[in-house]
Amino acid sequence: MRRWSIPVINIFGIRFRVHFSFPLMFSLIWMIEAGRGPQAGLRSFVLILLVLFAVLIHELGHALTAARNGIRVRSVVLLPIAGISMLDEQAQRGLDARREISISLAGPLVNLLLAVCIGATILIFRPEVQLFSYPWLTPFNLPRSLAWSQFLVALLNLLPAYPLDGGRILRALLARSGDQVTATRRAVSVGQFFSFALFALGGVVFIGNSNNLWLMMAGVFLFVAAQLEDRSMILQAVLERVRVKDVMITDFTTLSPSDTLADALQRSAEPAQEEFPVVWGVDMVGVISRQQMAQSMAQEGNGYVQSAMRREYLVAAPQESLAAVLRRIGRTGLALIPVVEGDYLIGIITFQNLMRKLSALSIRRAAPNTSAPNAPAPQQ
Repeated sequence: MRRWSIPVINIFGIRFRVHFSFPLMFSLIWMIEAGRGPQAGLRSFVLILLVLFAVLIHELGHALTAARNGIRVRSVVLLPIAGISMLDEQAQRGLDARREISISLAGPLVNLLLAVCIGATILIFRPEVQLFSYPWLTPFNLPRSLAWSQFLVALLNLLPAYPLDGGRILRALLARSGDQVTATRRAVSVGQFFSFALFALGGVVFIGNSNNLWLMMAGVFLFVAAQLEDRSMILQAVLERVRVKDVMITDFTTLSPSDTLADALQRSAEPAQEEFPVVWGVDMVGVISRQQMAQSMAQEGNGYVQSAMRREYLVAAPQESLAAVLRRIGRTGLALIPVVEGDYLIGIITFQNLMRKLSALSIRRAAPNTSAPNAPAPQQ
């Protein structure tokens, strides 16, 4: 999702990015409204900005409430109906139902508060705007659209459709009497129902104006997001049951800090490894990549490995879950994680090999509730 977005603003240390669907929605609305006059394009652009502002305020409410609950939000991708927050995963894993519900409610409540304030201001000072007339979202009545964009973003996100806020509240309530995976899958099923309902509502009830596009796009995005969340939760449950020892590389090449870069490059030419543990005796003292060695030689000549290696690295234990290691790789960007048992280096995990191992690994035995009766072994 992040790759399909562009950064726009940084607020309270949170990076906000806009998804490509916003300019797509603008293009579609502009094509519909262009026949109404030369100013339709500009007004359509302003309408999209109003929706973007509503979503931004919504996600800011989530982020600030999450921060108050000890959860750091690193970045947010803004979509036409809501946003996707990149949270501190370790803190998120310890999130209880009460805090999840309070964080989920914060976004819609901020929108509703703004909608009431803007609506009251219009009714008092600009009654000619006709706040309650239809259509609620239109490029040709921007004050009305400003109020209704806040209200509709709140209303849509309060639907009990995962991964919207109402769906997250539903999942938190379901998880109290069951496990997280089952609760998520039930909430996703409800979300898929609402995605079809929104798409049908946009295509049938509101034919003839741009509101139908917003509802139809909301249905599409809700369906896709629900599917992604469902698969992500299943994969997460599987990875929690796979141990590091099942996927680590035990046949690997190590280098010494006293090796020259030329010798190290020669020794590392054939192995499929890109990253190499640097070992002195039985102690691991650093990590170096083939690219680092080549760059150091090109810039400073044939020095020693110890002058070019990285001395900061993280280690994993063989009994750790693969999910924990993947989170570590994603958080730090490290391409190699040494596996240590006691004081000894017994294996390594690299990102490239991890992807290959995952595709080859039989995860059926690790997946919850997927065990089948043992079949008799074939006779030789």
